[in-house]
Amino acid sequence: GAAAMAAVRDVEIDPEGTFKYILVRLQRPGGEEQRDIVRGTKAAEFHNHIFEKVNPEMEKLGYECKCLGGGKIDHNSKDKKIRVFGLSTGYGKADHSVTVEILKKVYRDYEITWSDDKK
Repeated sequence: GAAAMAAVRDVEIDPEGTFKYILVRLQRPGGEEQRDIVRGTKAAEFHNHIFEKVNPEMEKLGYECKCLGGGKIDHNSKDKKIRVFGLSTGYGKADHSVTVEILKKVYRDYEITWSDDKK
């Protein structure tokens, strides 16, 4: 269980640009074990497009997925900065402070900030 969950990457986001993201909670059905992951891509016109891609992938691994909300990520790889902001109309606003903590695990040498700004 824990090994399979560890194999799921904390973060999968585009390397550059501004795009929609969602915060997803993975849980084993009937299990205590859970963790939150961040997924975002320019390819998604709407937040649910990201969820519709992640959900079947995770179900195959035996997890239930719940979207905890969304927003936007501005990823500037040149300056090593990530800004988390905005919200998802369908899922509501993710807790951006949680998203930032997850991003920090992966982008250790980045300056990562968040705000409730819409833009």
